[in-house]
Amino acid sequence: MTPAILRLAACVLVLSAVTALHPASAQGIDLSGGGPVEITARGGFEVHDADQVVIASGDARARRNDVTVLADELVGHYRKKKPAQGAPAAKPAPDPAADAETGGNEIYRLEAHGHVRIVTTTDEALGDTAIYDMDQAVLVMTGSALKLTTPSDVITARDTLEYWSQLHMAVARGNAVVVTNDARRIAADILVSYTEPDRNDPNAAQGQAPQPTPAATPATGDPTLDQAGKLKRIDAFGHVEVRTATDIVRGDKGIYIPATGIGRVVGHARITHGDNQVNGPAADFNMKTGIARISSTPDGQVQGLIVPNQSTMHSLQAAPQ
Repeated sequence: MTPAILRLAACVLVLSAVTALHPASAQGIDLSGGGPVEITARGGFEVHDADQVVIASGDARARRNDVTVLADELVGHYRKKKPAQGAPAAKPAPDPAADAETGGNEIYRLEAHGHVRIVTTTDEALGDTAIYDMDQAVLVMTGSALKLTTPSDVITARDTLEYWSQLHMAVARGNAVVVTNDARRIAADILVSYTEPDRNDPNAAQGQAPQPTPAATPATGDPTLDQAGKLKRIDAFGHVEVRTATDIVRGDKGIYIPATGIGRVVGHARITHGDNQVNGPAADFNMKTGIARISSTPDGQVQGLIVPNQSTMHSLQAAPQ
């Protein structure tokens, strides 16, 4: 085998030698599970031994279990594999090719650049750049047209999309919008959505990864929201806007529980119904009935503008204290 062929073989084997840092997740975009990473690229491979980086370019594709990453270029950062507990440390190999062939390296970070598309059997994520941290099982995507599609919802964002597979959580930042599969729409500066984990998924009982900023409230654990992969809760931060069938509800922060259709917006809350508007400290809304109610202030007063001859504003009510 010539040196050039040895180098190519080393590249392919390094990418397929990723260890099982976490058990495989039952659903979602999770590359941290066990099994080989299969890499193909029309433009070929490069190995930069000094930087411990391998590059696949030209219509590159990486596949692990049911997750496939497609991009113009894939960059894998690798390191020496840690020996299993109780196992003796591996002796250094004489060259990278031999090291790869003995499974001595592991990929801990995968980057995708250009026309990035990540797909599973149920989910799809689109962006210009993606970085996947295999230790934390966290995907961060940036680009001009960020989009994450799941069976429960479609999320878009301007700045970043994060997917925390071990927490079954997605975070969208910058003009974030989520549209649920029953056509409910919520927008905010930051949206955090949670899906139900599979009870048989061992990741559901593992330690927590770092929380996004601002920190999202933990999921409720409502037993009625028990279907794996089902959208469980949406938390919204900053310039929140919720559209019901008849009203627009705005405020500083919000929460929505899809199973019940009920949510609340707090902080400078206001409900708009046509040309009518009512303001208060908080507003409750029901997506299923289309009714929104403003919460009164401690003195029992709400503020608003009511235009005569408008349709009956049954939804603009002060909630009982």
